[in-house]
Amino acid sequence: MSKITFSNVHNEFYTSLKNSVDEYFEKNKMNRTGDWRLFSKTIILLGASITMYCLLMFVKMDVLPALLLCGGLGFLFASMGFCIMHDANHGSYSTHPLVNDILGFSANLLGANAYFWRQKHNILHHTYTNVDGLDDDIAKSPIIRQCESQKWVPAHKVQHLYLLPVYALSSIFWIFFMDFTKYFTGKIYTTVAWKMTAKNHITFWITKLWYLGVYIIIPVMVWGFLPWLVGFLVLNVVMGLTLSLVFQLAHVLENTEFEHIGLDETKHIETAWAEHQLRTTSNFAMDNKLINWFVGGLNFQVEHHLFPKVSHIHYPAISKIVMQKCAEFNLPYNYYPTMWQALGSHFRVMKFLGKRPAASQQQVQAA
Repeated sequence: MSKITFSNVHNEFYTSLKNSVDEYFEKNKMNRTGDWRLFSKTIILLGASITMYCLLMFVKMDVLPALLLCGGLGFLFASMGFCIMHDANHGSYSTHPLVNDILGFSANLLGANAYFWRQKHNILHHTYTNVDGLDDDIAKSPIIRQCESQKWVPAHKVQHLYLLPVYALSSIFWIFFMDFTKYFTGKIYTTVAWKMTAKNHITFWITKLWYLGVYIIIPVMVWGFLPWLVGFLVLNVVMGLTLSLVFQLAHVLENTEFEHIGLDETKHIETAWAEHQLRTTSNFAMDNKLINWFVGGLNFQVEHHLFPKVSHIHYPAISKIVMQKCAEFNLPYNYYPTMWQALGSHFRVMKFLGKRPAASQQQVQAA
């Protein structure tokens, strides 16, 4: 198993930043978790999702309105993942652990598995951000190449052209393939997964069967197979695109850095963990309140990676503190003013990574 360590000898930046953020919450007498802004968002998103599902199941309608509802439901599911599931599984939704556990379970109701998500996201991704060999979020090779240390294959020449179809199918692969791969192999990418208890096993299978019943069997009975299939694909295309693009715009950009670690290799990174987060993470559309509302503050990924146990509703406020401290310690604060600029950067990076590496060209010429 690979192992990586960070140099936290010179950790003055994070110590100073943490003290300033602590002071912000103490001065304003606020909890770090969610408040009425998050609770109201939860009611709106859950209510709208249930309403759309019920309309599709109980109201006769033409094809176009049905497909629009399917697309809307896919977008709402992604937003629920950003706003509710994400905060809850980080323990930042509520001060009550039971509330976090219950709402974190929404991952299972959307077809995923909270048990594996917490390991994949909270542990591997947040600790080893953009470290090829440990961060499962950039482990899509050989389908797509997300950093220069990953193996290049000829198909990558046009990966910037087939990215959107891959992203569109991501939720289907996640629900029906990746979760089961983790379950049966007992590994998340290169890391051994936590040992599952009997309760974890039962929960895994019951919620997968629940998804099968609610999103496949019942809709097929109501609509018939082909109409269901079209609607199911529309739902997942919208959901997959929304989830993938938001997460990709956080780390696979022109202003973010990558590290690499080989299998069974031990590596020491000569920066503190907090500085590593700054160099591997980027914000986007920080002034766009509409985007911020729907993506659960994940356009403030810098703040999220530095303070994952702080609810996303606080990120716009503490971002000012983070920016000030980055300037004070002469450290990068990566961001793109708009979502479109971040999207452009992501596709430029993916196009660049699709080019044949110089080493491969030399090997071909030598042969």
